[in-house]
Amino acid sequence: MIANRSLGLVAAVATLLAAAPLSAIFQRWTWLVQATIAVAVVAGVAALLRMVRAPLWGQALGMTAGLLLALTWMFPGGGELAGVLPTPTTLGYFGELVGGSVQDMRSYGVKVPDTEPLLFITVLGVGSVAVLVDLLVVGLRRPALAGLPMLAIYSVPVAVYVDSVPPVPFVIGAAGYLWLLVSDNIDRVRRFGRRFTGDGRDVDVWESSPLASAGRRLAVVGVVAAVLVPLAVPGMTSGLLDRLHQGTGNGAGGTGVGGNSGRVDLFAALSGQLNQSEVADLVKVTTNEPDPFYLRFGVADELRPDGFRVRNPAGRPVDRDLPDPTREVDDDVRHRRYQARVEVTDDLDMRLMPVYADPVRVDGLNGNWLYDSNLQVVFSKRESSRGKRYEFDYVRARYTPELLRRAESLPPDDGLVQRLTDTPQAPEVDDLVDGLVADEDNDYDRVRAIYDHFSVSNGFSYSLRTEGGTSGKDIVDFLTNKVGFCQQYAAAMAWMVRAAGIPARVAFGFTNGTSRDEDSYVLTNRNLHAWTEVYFDGFGWVPFDATPAYGVPGNTRSDWAPDIDAPDPSAPSAGATPLPGGADPSSGPTGPDDPDRNIDEGLVPNADAPTRQAPAWPWWTAAGILVLLGLLALPALRRVALRRRRSAPPPAAPVTPTVAGAVGSDDSAGRMVILGADADQARALAHAAWNELLDTLLDYRVRVDRTETPRATAERLAREALAQDDPAASAARLLGRAEERARYARDPLAGGELPGALGTVRRALGAQADRRTRFVATTLPPSVLLRWRTALTDTSTRLVTATGRLRTRLLRWNPRRLLAGRPAR
Repeated sequence: MIANRSLGLVAAVATLLAAAPLSAIFQRWTWLVQATIAVAVVAGVAALLRMVRAPLWGQALGMTAGLLLALTWMFPGGGELAGVLPTPTTLGYFGELVGGSVQDMRSYGVKVPDTEPLLFITVLGVGSVAVLVDLLVVGLRRPALAGLPMLAIYSVPVAVYVDSVPPVPFVIGAAGYLWLLVSDNIDRVRRFGRRFTGDGRDVDVWESSPLASAGRRLAVVGVVAAVLVPLAVPGMTSGLLDRLHQGTGNGAGGTGVGGNSGRVDLFAALSGQLNQSEVADLVKVTTNEPDPFYLRFGVADELRPDGFRVRNPAGRPVDRDLPDPTREVDDDVRHRRYQARVEVTDDLDMRLMPVYADPVRVDGLNGNWLYDSNLQVVFSKRESSRGKRYEFDYVRARYTPELLRRAESLPPDDGLVQRLTDTPQAPEVDDLVDGLVADEDNDYDRVRAIYDHFSVSNGFSYSLRTEGGTSGKDIVDFLTNKVGFCQQYAAAMAWMVRAAGIPARVAFGFTNGTSRDEDSYVLTNRNLHAWTEVYFDGFGWVPFDATPAYGVPGNTRSDWAPDIDAPDPSAPSAGATPLPGGADPSSGPTGPDDPDRNIDEGLVPNADAPTRQAPAWPWWTAAGILVLLGLLALPALRRVALRRRRSAPPPAAPVTPTVAGAVGSDDSAGRMVILGADADQARALAHAAWNELLDTLLDYRVRVDRTETPRATAERLAREALAQDDPAASAARLLGRAEERARYARDPLAGGELPGALGTVRRALGAQADRRTRFVATTLPPSVLLRWRTALTDTSTRLVTATGRLRTRLLRWNPRRLLAGRPAR
């Protein structure tokens, strides 16, 4: 009975640990507190029922009833008896919460707020899993099957999370499941009998059995592999290999633009697409608006020290009624409704859908696509924009500078001001903004003063190549170098407008394109663009494009944000060279709408022309091939270096030669020379030559017997492998005698003849070997591979030995051993 209570407690805790991945989809921890209460009630009821020996079906009914009581107490719907006993009204309220949870799932993106329906469905799910886990682990004694309902909890964030689920919650859940399995096995072993080691020795009470230790090591390795492999494999998650190409796209269907609607770096995607050498059609849009503004799909309004970031959108399904954007706008603002039809190609793969600002009706998209009225973006958590076709109506507002000057400044305590005017510390930017807006008395003129600052007359120019700086702040470097493209201009203006106390953000989308067919525009990756949107009280979000017009194909300017670089047509100067942006954007072949215009050519006088960048994959492929060839060449290089080191002549030293016969040499003719003065050098050279001979034998697949003496090895080599080559056989015998005398004789043989003898044997072995053996001996020498394998084995053995010694020392202070050694009282 005690064991059952322990298993029940472990089952309850393991269920809560398995629910850890849910923290990735909730903003707060309310769900965990309520889920803990529900699981505790379920575990308590199960323990009480097992004390009275209730049957299994009774335990299931009891735990279900306990869960229902806990839900009634935490989510009262009115009419409960004594606050915990449910009534039909309570059950009806639970049904409403389930229906509301479906709506909330469609309306919110992760991380979701603590709404009553979402909390209810979460606690209900975790509590139901607790009931199943308890029945499988304690009632049926099938703990392995308990992993299925625990896995069901983990599948929830995997299904709805827009990015990869964080690995830490997964590790926590896996640890809970492994703890459950270990606890059950320990209980089974205790019922079976004593624990013992493989050598028959009983395991002390303070020791862990070798089998348990091996199981723990395997469990750790399994969890680590389960976390690291998905991080490295592309396609399983947005893993390490995917991050090498994140946001760059390929212009022809690869990674594409944007990624997902969550934590996506739209700046990186925009930069990568503009730098692509290939041009790919992404969107075709048809509209009845004569002069439409930019088609938009994303917004970045979260400002951090490293720049603007995209926050998770939240909204309502687009197949329902969308909010009317004209309700809270000044009555003097002119509005007109237009229709548009969009066809997305297969090359645009993201979870954001391009639309014009302020859509009021959408056809062709299902309820999985949501509209965030604050960000004015259409997004999905489940589907991609690839290949979609849809139509929508939108409202276009026309402003004038006079109307915008009437906008009142928002009070400092306004929520929009507090969220969208906070900027990181940048004294250089603050000083610049203060100087620009010092003489202005309304928000529009302040914004225009900042907008007018980004002009060619102030030194700003357009280039896809940006210059680095030394300030440590990207915005300060840009404002100093004054060179960049749309994302730098949009982010810098939004930052500066926020520094002036006016809400601003960065929008992403497409310009009107370079290919125009009546009311249709074909938008390519070259039309991707970023601009600034500023909020004016009574008017909403108003766009400002501070990027120089000559650098933006298909750009659009407005009365309130004109082309500040255009020359004054009323006062042309004779013979003067007009500014690049002076031409009408659509009036001639030099305008941005000209399809033959190359947007990469340097259009600013005295500016460096941005170069067309080639695709990066050939360089990565070439680098990978070079690295692979380098790795394959390592054994051969190591073999060559070792051979040269062994054949290097010893340092010059005075020697005293004697005749071999004087010391009992085997050569009666006295032709062998004995070193009397520098015997150590001679021994070293003899050992090096012999080791080189053994490695050569290994390389050419000649058997080497380490138990033989050098003389026996040399005789066997001369008899078996070199029988047809008398000079090579004599050279082998010379090497054997030299090694034998170096080992055992007082005076070793002279080393002068050994390198030549070694070369003779090597050439003879190479001549007798087949082509494959010679190739392997040259490129992947078996002697080097054997040496590396032996060194790795020795290192591993030493590491295991050192670990074992350390473990033995630590076991002396094991708490269980110390407690077991205390005398009984």
